[in-house]
Amino acid sequence: MKVLVVGGNFAGSTAALEIKRKLGGEVEVTLIDRNPDFLYIPSLIWVPTGRREISDISISRKEVLEKKGVKFVLDTATKIDTEAEVVYTEHGEFPYDHLIIATGPKVRFDAVPGLKEHGLYIGTPTGAMKTREKLEEFVKNPGPIVVGATQGAGCMGAAYEFLFNLEKWLRDKKIRKKVDLHWITPEPFLGHFGIDGMPGGETMLRKFMDMFHITYHTEVGVKEVFEDAVELTDGTRIESRFTMLMPPFTGVDLIENSKSLNAGENGFVPTLSTYRHETIENVWAAGLAVNVAPPFQPGKVPFGVPKTGYPSDVTGKIVANNVVNVIRGIDEQEEKPWGKIAGLCVMDAGEKEVLIFSNTLFKPRKIAIMIPNVLFDFTKVFLEKYFLWKLRHGYSYLP
Repeated sequence: MKVLVVGGNFAGSTAALEIKRKLGGEVEVTLIDRNPDFLYIPSLIWVPTGRREISDISISRKEVLEKKGVKFVLDTATKIDTEAEVVYTEHGEFPYDHLIIATGPKVRFDAVPGLKEHGLYIGTPTGAMKTREKLEEFVKNPGPIVVGATQGAGCMGAAYEFLFNLEKWLRDKKIRKKVDLHWITPEPFLGHFGIDGMPGGETMLRKFMDMFHITYHTEVGVKEVFEDAVELTDGTRIESRFTMLMPPFTGVDLIENSKSLNAGENGFVPTLSTYRHETIENVWAAGLAVNVAPPFQPGKVPFGVPKTGYPSDVTGKIVANNVVNVIRGIDEQEEKPWGKIAGLCVMDAGEKEVLIFSNTLFKPRKIAIMIPNVLFDFTKVFLEKYFLWKLRHGYSYLP
């Protein structure tokens, strides 16, 4: 029995390791990824300001996976033939009995004119390091800054975190008074986060913005990014010598090239609440590759839902359990729609943090709380160390 996993970060590595752990020699598990290292993406917010190096948050995939009996292939998957049950890569082809798509997203830099040429993005190692270089230049000639998210974006949380870390960095560099700091977001209110907000969240973030003297613009999109300015869809033009904006995500080229997956306009994989493909019984998806419908009505400016590390890890476990049951001939399937996964997040705020917890990610919720910790971001750092330790040892079964 061949199980093939395409994509090896939170969701993909968890699924691969769990299936191999539970079935052992009954299955041959192979994971394909174009990058040799696992990357703890939540800590990329700290790379531009020098609090972390890329090497601090990277782990060799081959070393971890093959120690646990999972074959690792360093390659780029280009197309899936679901009828022949084969995945084609740049250097070969891989047959499968069960396929798990955990590829993450593609970043749409073309969503806004000028974004690719004049904007910065912290969501990749290359982007984070380029942002660091720009900050080093910025110190010599400080001025206005724009941070936020464009229309269609779903990863507002990381942008908020970078904003508050950047504000602290400006103070540490003794140039904060020389900088007009602007936050722009398609959210209808601060702290919507693509999950329709949390109790007290808007009030808390308003206080943060006022305390740190940050000008905020809600329910706006970006018309164009220039070298020295950002023009918003409401006609506002903001001068900017440093611009970092989170763009929209879409499905990767592999999904677009595989027409039988029937992906929607956003390029993500349509699944049931078991994370099995809606119509193809031996194809599954986990993590950011899963298509998730927003739980709220689109506002004046469109934006998406967040797909963070914790739900990705959970969906990886659900897919693993369900694939194992199918292989063992067990009819039972675990079901948990994305919005029913617990909301567990720690938002860093520049060596401060906000602990966010809800029993479900989307409304209605029975429990929903936000707790600020203004002393230190201990929990954020602890989670980073925990997940890196967990992955380094292949302990996929742990929470």
